[in-house]
Amino acid sequence: MTETSSRTPTTYASAGVDVEAGDRAVELMKAHIEATHTPQVMGGVGAFAGLYDASELKRLPRPLLATSTDGVGTKVAIAQAMNIHDTIGYDLVGMVVDDIVVMGAKPLFMTDYIACGKVEPARIASIVSGIAKASAEAGTALVGGETAEHPGLLGEHEYDVAGAATGVVDASAVLGPDRVRAGDVVIGMASSGIHSNGYSLVRRIAADAGWAYDRDVAEFGRSLGEELLEPTRLYTQPCLDLVTALNGDPAEGEISPEAPVRGFSHVTGGGLAANLARVLPTGLLATVDRSTWGWQPVFRVLSELGGVPQADAERTWNLGVGMVAVVAAEQADAAIAQLNAAGQRAWVMGEINRYDAADSRIAAAGEDFVQGAKGVDGGGVLLTGSYAD
Repeated sequence: MTETSSRTPTTYASAGVDVEAGDRAVELMKAHIEATHTPQVMGGVGAFAGLYDASELKRLPRPLLATSTDGVGTKVAIAQAMNIHDTIGYDLVGMVVDDIVVMGAKPLFMTDYIACGKVEPARIASIVSGIAKASAEAGTALVGGETAEHPGLLGEHEYDVAGAATGVVDASAVLGPDRVRAGDVVIGMASSGIHSNGYSLVRRIAADAGWAYDRDVAEFGRSLGEELLEPTRLYTQPCLDLVTALNGDPAEGEISPEAPVRGFSHVTGGGLAANLARVLPTGLLATVDRSTWGWQPVFRVLSELGGVPQADAERTWNLGVGMVAVVAAEQADAAIAQLNAAGQRAWVMGEINRYDAADSRIAAAGEDFVQGAKGVDGGGVLLTGSYAD
């Protein structure tokens, strides 16, 4: 029999976990979550699992589910340093749902996960409010999530976020390398800034230069931290609308393999060339002309401040291009017009041709040429020219 101890009883609270704070956080975030709920969401906040009525999927001849999961990397460290937490949710949603859109799929619902050293209800609610607003903008229901308190593992004011989403696309409408043809054009869509990749490099540059996040930077017209926390642009709805407008609705008939929107590439870790190469078939080469766009101030300032080689910047940041569409040349003007009308600046930045290993440009390209990436034996991407001023 265990002897009775006279010491203070050990409780969950004394171990650093505040269950009541977690409950308060749920109450504060509840309205934000419910605002994303479409009629397809069954039940309310607080269930063990979210339910989604998938009856609408029956309208598709052969519905395929698409899924993606991601986080926002070390950008959360800047949010914590600035004590600004309501924008990081846009980064999380963008990193997840826009990977799904690349397949031509519509994101249906999403869940999130927040791990923190200590639950501060207002802070957690602020994080979730951003996730909910971004989910609503993307037309994606936030059906559930988890907030976990990890005392001793994370500092009191530290947290990390992750999310997962599920979408649907008809089998005849899946976008990808098998649709891309020689003669297609590459359309770039402007980013809102750094988005959510390359922040380890960003933080190292700032630290080495002794730049605090509250430092005002004339080129930005605001502080360094505010610029770095600019939310990720969401491409979900403009891309889906473009596909429907040019390729058609699979519920009204099978989508032709020759449909003009061939594919998308979400420019995340690895940069433009590596991500574009993933959506090209072997045997084809995308030639991208750098002179068709210029770097935003944040990329120029950080590159100069850190003495970052151009090749390294291109492998790390999006450099002003957050999403790429590959479209049949005869529909390029229509695609750009629709994207611009939706508030998404877009332009032709390159073209697709046959890959010729004997091409003298490739032999001399060095780091300007990429073939395949991230385990995908895809096509090639050749970066040419110099960026516009």
